[in-house]
Amino acid sequence: MTDTPDAIGALLGAGPRRAVPLPDPAQRRRLRTEYGLTKTETATALGVSPSTFSAYESGQREPQGEARTAYARLLDGIAAQLAPEHALEEPAASEPFTAPAPEQPTAPAVPMLDQNPDGSLAMAPPRPCVQCGQPSVYRAQGHPMHLGGFCRPGTIPAAAAPPAPLPHASAESAASVAPVAAPRQAAPASTNSGTAVSRRTPSSRPAAPSRARKAPAKKPATAAEGPSDWQVAAAARFPSGPLAVVDVAPSGKALVAYLADGTPAATAPAGRTLTDVVEWALQTKLGSPRLHRHGKDADALVVLTDAVLAELGLPPMGRDEKKEFVQRLGQLPKTHKAVKQVEKADWLLTQRGLGPWTRIFRTPEDGRRVCVQLCIPAWGALASGGWQIPDDLDASGLARLLGTYATRVLTPRGSTAVSGLELVTALRPPTKAVRTEAGWTSGPVEGSRPREAFDPAPPEVPDIHPLAHDREAGGELVTEAWDWHRPLTDQEQAAPYAVGLDINMAFLAAAGRLTLPLSGPVHEMNPVFDPKTPGSWLVDLSHVETDPLLPSPFTADGSRPTVPAWYSTVKVAYASELGARPQPLEGWLRYEHGPYLDPWHKHLRAAYLETMAALGVPLTLADTDPVAFLDAMANLKATGDPAELAVLHAIKQTAKGTIGKMRERPRGHGYKMGERWAALERPTWDPLMRALVIDTATVNLHRKLRKMAADTGLHTFAVLSDCAVFAAPGPGALDILTRPDGTLTTALRLGVSPGMVKFEGSRPMAEIAELLADDANPARHIKTGGVVSADE
Repeated sequence: MTDTPDAIGALLGAGPRRAVPLPDPAQRRRLRTEYGLTKTETATALGVSPSTFSAYESGQREPQGEARTAYARLLDGIAAQLAPEHALEEPAASEPFTAPAPEQPTAPAVPMLDQNPDGSLAMAPPRPCVQCGQPSVYRAQGHPMHLGGFCRPGTIPAAAAPPAPLPHASAESAASVAPVAAPRQAAPASTNSGTAVSRRTPSSRPAAPSRARKAPAKKPATAAEGPSDWQVAAAARFPSGPLAVVDVAPSGKALVAYLADGTPAATAPAGRTLTDVVEWALQTKLGSPRLHRHGKDADALVVLTDAVLAELGLPPMGRDEKKEFVQRLGQLPKTHKAVKQVEKADWLLTQRGLGPWTRIFRTPEDGRRVCVQLCIPAWGALASGGWQIPDDLDASGLARLLGTYATRVLTPRGSTAVSGLELVTALRPPTKAVRTEAGWTSGPVEGSRPREAFDPAPPEVPDIHPLAHDREAGGELVTEAWDWHRPLTDQEQAAPYAVGLDINMAFLAAAGRLTLPLSGPVHEMNPVFDPKTPGSWLVDLSHVETDPLLPSPFTADGSRPTVPAWYSTVKVAYASELGARPQPLEGWLRYEHGPYLDPWHKHLRAAYLETMAALGVPLTLADTDPVAFLDAMANLKATGDPAELAVLHAIKQTAKGTIGKMRERPRGHGYKMGERWAALERPTWDPLMRALVIDTATVNLHRKLRKMAADTGLHTFAVLSDCAVFAAPGPGALDILTRPDGTLTTALRLGVSPGMVKFEGSRPMAEIAELLADDANPARHIKTGGVVSADE
């Protein structure tokens, strides 16, 4: 025997291990739908995929561990907040009613939390909760209490008695307190649920790859704990959803507002001025909850249709600067009566003035933000910038389209690229409130970049940047996606077809878990290469051997490097993977780093997969039926809901535009070489981040092309960014992805997930040979043929 504690006693002392109870599946679904939550946002809060959550809710699969505890906590909180609404309701006919056993005590009434006059929850320094003893910043009748009346898991003993009523609480005082949260608007849903029928017989279908598809990436560990107090409180502040589209009612005598799900709002702006609309948006409590505990809630967005402009005294777009909005100027003159009206009502405009995307705000009082954003499509707000709005969309449809994007991605802030950058900051806020002995101050958020921008290294900036004026020729870090092609081999020339495969969301896939800089560069001579340190390295990679039938991964044109050049950490690390021993001559390194874009990657990936599922292409379709997947993708534009297709295009442009904004050049006329421009003052302006993402996408593709050659014997002969073209015996994707044994290769994996491939197009090899003879890249024309592709 040892002197360690008795093992049996330790197990008995820990108490029984009972699974956290959950309601029956019908009750689970009823609670969620009546509270106004979608499956996607609930799954996101629980840290699981929408398909996994559907299995939880239907009872096909039972959650375990932390996911079960979080799910139970969510359902308990919803039931507590909906309890007053159902106190006098009879049970539904479809749900058998079972009377509670006499020995079961009746659940106590849930006290409502104190609120400020504007409806927000009153907060105070953390004090022990009167029920569980854990700190809480909320108050109920002046006493510390957790949100919604439910306490943190594991803090209340199983045999604890029901909590005593709050001191001095009465029925009258309890009834006078407003509810904590109203059920939220249901997320917009697509009307398209069908999928294309395969044209092939089941016997002709190749077997699915041997490796199973990975489930969608989970949220960070904090999300697995379920919605926390701050998340529920943030959502409760915006019962009407993120946005509204204001139009003229069919009668022509009033205005009507459509919410994010396309349904009319209960009330509409009563006045006919711009400030009336702004005041209405605030009173209706439009807006979106923050995406991070230390972030900011999204402002209300009001979209003004063409018909409502005249009603509000706003001009149409044209060329007359006195009577119309001139797109070249970007805003109405400050002397315009609409601008004067805004100022007279004590509202302010940003320096961008009253234009297609406008922010109207008041000076914050007590740190509370008061701001409304306007979107005016008649002035070109949605005509470009990554938006692709169907021409025949009415006001309700436009509200549903933009509401879907707002629910899955972010409330639009301008172009999709601008919205993408805002999403990065919303998920990685730079600062948080920190309490010190002297009071509250601002402190950094772990994993985020600082609020103040810092300059990159001289090799990383474009030629027009002030830091580039002393740079020697060839001293720039050149990072662009591949644009490469080579002559056909005899065997390729004899093939009847050329088939192109495209990587889904290649840049988005590359950003997941990618180590990125969080601080400014440090210059070092003859540094020892460290693959974990992001930076720029001057190194000679001309001796690295690669397959001559594939493009070199180290240059944008795919040619083999001949002299020392600047490369990002990603490419130097790949040279090491290929067997080289790089000896850098110089380096600009970042010693503070982390997966800065990982939350952005997960958020956009989930939005993309949800949209594809709404269009009839679920995540696992390619694994279970590759032919059905190819048919569904081929018929996507013909059969898909136009609004969902527009959302899909916007999500793709959001991912692509975000990366491009990290090296944004000066815009507009009047820029002088060597001057700084506005984008340089953004903390997210960092050419190295862009280079690391693009280089990762290039290296990932090169690695897959090497595996494809080893697995099938096929080499690509043309690449444009994320599209690769192969010689093929037939015109379809399966003609190059199917192994001799009838299974699909996993080198280039067919599927909808970012990083997987889809069919891009095919052309007769004779047509491809003509393009190569003209020194044109066949990958640019594989989709549509001809001299110019549809993408140009």
